[in-house]
Amino acid sequence: MSPKSITTQTDSEVKTFNEPDEVREFPNGRLEVINIGGVIVGRAIFQPGWQWSKSIQPIAKTKSCEAPHFQYHVQGVLKVLMDDGIEYECRPGSLSLLPSGHDAWVVGNEPVIVVDFQGMYNFAK
Repeated sequence: MSPKSITTQTDSEVKTFNEPDEVREFPNGRLEVINIGGVIVGRAIFQPGWQWSKSIQPIAKTKSCEAPHFQYHVQGVLKVLMDDGIEYECRPGSLSLLPSGHDAWVVGNEPVIVVDFQGMYNFAK
């Protein structure tokens, strides 16, 4: 049985990022989006050299990222700079809760992979 999408009489769902509902490509990265149970969950893959202010700001046309994020960090190191000057370094196994108003970028040569449960409904649109 394929795990793509299974709906039962109780409205259970199972989906996989191997077959996302939507894919958004942007410079040095991509976002795979799944809509499950009325919730948008995104898996972002940021390649070395990716930075929000360089790759997404031209699309979003805002000073900094205005999407709040609740993320699980799967791979790589992501540096986050909040508009108020606070900095975070997120590593594999980290959970991050980021309000609106930040920049972020890949640190090092390993791609960053995050699963976001809050802020990807309009990311890179």
